[in-house]
Amino acid sequence: MHSTLAAPRATSLIREAGFSYFPIALIARLPFAMMVVGVLTLVVAARGSISLGGATSAMTGLGTAIFGPLLGAAADRFGQRRVLLIAGTANSLLLVAIAWLVFTPVADAAVLALAFAIGATMPQVAPLSRGRLVGIIRARFPLARRDRVIVGTMAYESAADEIVFVFGPVIVGLLATTLNPAAPVVGAAALAIVFVTAFALHPSAAKAEPAPHEVADRAPVRTLLRPLVLTPAAGALGMGLFFGTMLTSLTAFMDDRGVPEQAGLVYGAMGVGSAALALAVALFPDRFTLGARWLTFSALVFAGTLALPFIDTVGGMLVCLLIIGIGIGPTLVTQYSLAAARTPRGRSATVMTMLGSGVIVGQSAASAVTGAVAENLGTDAALLAPIAAAAVVLAVGVADALLARRA
Repeated sequence: MHSTLAAPRATSLIREAGFSYFPIALIARLPFAMMVVGVLTLVVAARGSISLGGATSAMTGLGTAIFGPLLGAAADRFGQRRVLLIAGTANSLLLVAIAWLVFTPVADAAVLALAFAIGATMPQVAPLSRGRLVGIIRARFPLARRDRVIVGTMAYESAADEIVFVFGPVIVGLLATTLNPAAPVVGAAALAIVFVTAFALHPSAAKAEPAPHEVADRAPVRTLLRPLVLTPAAGALGMGLFFGTMLTSLTAFMDDRGVPEQAGLVYGAMGVGSAALALAVALFPDRFTLGARWLTFSALVFAGTLALPFIDTVGGMLVCLLIIGIGIGPTLVTQYSLAAARTPRGRSATVMTMLGSGVIVGQSAASAVTGAVAENLGTDAALLAPIAAAAVVLAVGVADALLARRA
């Protein structure tokens, strides 16, 4: 007689995180994707001022940029569950408040202050999801599999971000058109209450909770300032600069052709290619190193942007954005993968929110500057801005490769 023993099942991230985790974490990002565009649409409709709408969006981004890493640090210190429940509840109440106050005679300064508070309390679902999954991988996976699983996870997370940021503005447009301008903001508040709360209370949060000895054993704050920790964050800032310059200059390009409202749809072409290639990163061989991926795909983005000033048709712009999108997804995945690999002990949520805030800061600042360039110097000048932003991403990739080699 032969006795056979069942082979132990390989560890699976889906099983470790829970089957319900991924749909909940995906939908919980939607309020953030709807919020900035929703607030802009609401303020322009209620106050009749595009400049005030742009300033309100910028204040939302500024609040998130300043307080996002602090929320990440709080999650590393006190656990994600507590931080998400407090931030999510406060954010939902503030969204409902601005949906009401913007239609009252309250001063513009009060609207701007409220927008800043909305940004400051923005639940950092995407960075905290990355931090949560990296924590589970490090705790439950054998050392030999960790790096590949982390890269695959960052690929999925970046694709999820792309999907949400393509569909978020579309949902805002549908709600604002079919119901009223306040509907997207109220809808974002309702989604946050339900799905951010579900994300906070999900059993996976307990697996990512820091144990008392882990809190005491966290790496000091100064380790967050190491060059190899800061370069992925600087790269994410460059990506934010690219997103802001690209969308704003594209809006000016479409406005010249009399269809500014279609800018979001054309911009979505970049998101499609980006999401597809972000997922494909998990299939890249190990010998195609993270540093080489950053240089390769950021160079592709830069090369794609060089064609922008010479395009004069919407079809040509679509093709160009599809090509650029092929480089965007893998570059973002690589930056997050490098950040995860270099995160100081016990600082995962902080580092991930640093990258997320970098994208937001870059996007907000670039949108404002590119908008002013388009208005004063024209669309041709504005279309040079994405080239400069792509050059920043590539230059930071070169700096990172040199620092890594020296280290």
